[in-house]
Amino acid sequence: MGLDYYKILGVDKGATDDDLKKAYRKLAMKWHPDKNPNNKKEAENKFKQISGAGGAGPGGATFFSTGGDGPTVFRFNPRNAEDIFAEFFGGGPDGHGMHAGGRAVKAPAIERKLPCSLEELYKGTTKKMKISREISDASGKTIPVEEILTIDVKPGWKKGTKITFPEKGNETPNTIPADLVFIIDEKPHPVFTRDGNDLVVTQKIPLAEALTGYTAHVTTLDGRSLTVPISSVIHPGYEEVVRGEGMPIPKDPSRKGNLRIKFDIKFPARLTADQKSGVKRLLGQ
Repeated sequence: MGLDYYKILGVDKGATDDDLKKAYRKLAMKWHPDKNPNNKKEAENKFKQISGAGGAGPGGATFFSTGGDGPTVFRFNPRNAEDIFAEFFGGGPDGHGMHAGGRAVKAPAIERKLPCSLEELYKGTTKKMKISREISDASGKTIPVEEILTIDVKPGWKKGTKITFPEKGNETPNTIPADLVFIIDEKPHPVFTRDGNDLVVTQKIPLAEALTGYTAHVTTLDGRSLTVPISSVIHPGYEEVVRGEGMPIPKDPSRKGNLRIKFDIKFPARLTADQKSGVKRLLGQ
């Protein structure tokens, strides 16, 4: 009569597949010869029994119940003890590369910056990224490959937006490939700065126009020309707000933030006595 594998694993004959697997992993770890240097002979025998090498036959280790409604079968593939241990525990008794429960560890995500101009983030764009990585072929050999990844940058995306390509890192034994994460990075713009969904531009104007009226001319990120007449007195800290001319709102690109025009007022370095008197008369002093 064959070995009673239920007894060897210490489980009931009505045990589920998951129960059998858990018991198998626990005992395989306990009785691995490298874990038992002081009683290696006994450990080797125990480990062979656990792995099904002792009397299982060429079909693999078979667990079966002869009672109830008929046989319940659960099989492990026939391999040597080290192969089985490596499958469950990551290549050796210290378990590198896998959790103790036999699950492969996922490699940490790989993050790369994706520089975008403010125009690209305003209008949206498509970027092609060429990557090189290593994969395992059918024989298990590692080979280098190159891939082109397509990233659709949506209008209104902000610095820090992440685009994830699952498991596009290198393939290594007993490890789930890392995710490849691109992070939007906004390039500096010569005219505009971004504040959330608003665009901010600063224009230099002379004091005379700040006091008497000024017309701002702004070229938008999509090439349109805006003319913004300002009749109010422009004082230090004044902002002219043009609604709906900022960045697209990512969740609803049909809506936009505001354009905020700030001013750098150029004061004269000096005034003559007559100019000072004239200013006082104009200001009613």
